[in-house]
Amino acid sequence: MRGDHDPHAVNFLIDDHGPGYRPDPVAGTVRADAPSILWNGGMALVALAAGPFFVTPGAIALFFLTTGAALLLGHSVGYHRMMIHGSFAAPRWLARTLIWFGAFVGMAGPYGIVRAHDTRDWAQRQANCHPFLRHGTHIVRDAWWQIYCRLDLDRPPHFDFAPLDRDPFIRWLERSWRWQQLPVALLFFAIGGWGWVVWGVAARVAVANHGHWLVGHLAHNRGPQHWTVDAHGVQAYDVPWAAIPTMGEAWHNNHHAYPGSARIGLHPGQSDWGYALIRLGERFGLLWDVQTPETLGARRGLSRVAPAAALPSDVAGAAR
Repeated sequence: MRGDHDPHAVNFLIDDHGPGYRPDPVAGTVRADAPSILWNGGMALVALAAGPFFVTPGAIALFFLTTGAALLLGHSVGYHRMMIHGSFAAPRWLARTLIWFGAFVGMAGPYGIVRAHDTRDWAQRQANCHPFLRHGTHIVRDAWWQIYCRLDLDRPPHFDFAPLDRDPFIRWLERSWRWQQLPVALLFFAIGGWGWVVWGVAARVAVANHGHWLVGHLAHNRGPQHWTVDAHGVQAYDVPWAAIPTMGEAWHNNHHAYPGSARIGLHPGQSDWGYALIRLGERFGLLWDVQTPETLGARRGLSRVAPAAALPSDVAGAAR
């Protein structure tokens, strides 16, 4: 990945855009996106219309099991902490498995999630950026924008996807990420009928996509803070009630402070199931090079909101 000189860098961003080109995080147009409307809206419609007619203990249990597995293995550990931020290393078979679970969430393929995440990450580090990229509009409009629209920047940044291009599995998964729900749906139908399909596929995808927007909106508008990154135009907040559903991702203020850290729940009492899984994998020798604030070292321009005495010693030292 790119950004080896800076463990807190946006890893896939190309710094040299060529003469005469300067990416702009502000100028752009929000447009309704037909694939997102059909996919996200269709899943939500099926869940709302059919879900009440197929409520069984088995279907509800399947919903919680598959949603938890997708968010933990896929979105949090596979996509976000491993693929996007490179906060730990894994053997190829396990990395592919975790990335498949990321696609199983039903939010985007590997390339799509990297482009969406890193564009937003890059933009929020600037002095100003488009309201789309900072969740800077009222909650109803932001929901429409984030779930059913896309932002076309006039001068977007450029990215180097070479780390993804090298793996044909990831390229295939990008082309087929929506279709990954089909064999799962067929399996669920064979076992539990339509109820398992509705709750194990449609409801799961709808909740993951809409819930992701809601936590993202809150995490950039309100909540507790321990840190500010001085040069960044957009600061982050924690969303404590969402810590368990997001597997630790809701400690977003910590993540802005140490984006390359596999550990996101940094303070006492902050649940982080994603990091707990990573530590378990490390203990069994399946994961290595696990990064934390202590291994990443001091972050320039990072200021503490809370007194140092309130922070764990390793985290407090890394922020000096």
